[in-house]
Amino acid sequence: MNILMIEDNESVSEMMQMFFVNEGWQATFKYDGKEGLDAFLEDPKKWDMITLDLNLPELDGMVVAKEIRKVSSTVPLIMLTARDSDSDQVIGLEIGADDYVTKPFSPLTLIARMKALHRRSEIVEPAQQTSEEAESFDIKTQHFKMNTKTREAYLDEKLIEGLTPKEFDLLYTLAKKPRQVFSREKLLELVWDYQYFGDERTVDAHIKKLRQKIEKVGPQVIQTVWGIGYKFDDSGVA
Repeated sequence: MNILMIEDNESVSEMMQMFFVNEGWQATFKYDGKEGLDAFLEDPKKWDMITLDLNLPELDGMVVAKEIRKVSSTVPLIMLTARDSDSDQVIGLEIGADDYVTKPFSPLTLIARMKALHRRSEIVEPAQQTSEEAESFDIKTQHFKMNTKTREAYLDEKLIEGLTPKEFDLLYTLAKKPRQVFSREKLLELVWDYQYFGDERTVDAHIKKLRQKIEKVGPQVIQTVWGIGYKFDDSGVA
């Protein structure tokens, strides 16, 4: 992977560089928000992964995340935060971060999260798709369809725009088993690969953002099953 790490603590960057090299990854380090955002904007398609500290000089991490998501909804983004506030973490996820890791963190934990996110976000570029592949859908109902190769989802023929990698995978996991109820814990395991750690609020934050994008094109198809979790159901769509 080609990684952009925006982190003002040089000792953290130096530590992670050793782990990145061990994985065979290339990494570019920027130490304030403005430099990091400029590096991203210079060539947005260059990066396979971005790790972003929340507390940064020049530009706050929240601002940087917003600007990144204006340009790319698909680049994997992990937010690193020393803040203990639950609201900060949820806001970060709602802004568009795919995941967050709280400082102090184990380098191996961050590496594991990055690998899990990268596995889920790998896509085939549209230019490599044949017309037949581009028109084939892995999920297709009367009102809804998804193509995992082009990473597109439609509700009543309207494209659900701006889905991040995790939002797409979350929607796909729910939609491929319509009306089946998934607990938050199960969704963490299936979508985030978190079998032994993970915060269930991560799921809630992504569901909230996903619902907002779905509602821009049609009726809500993700339902809450109180006390249990969530399910996909488009049977009530008129």
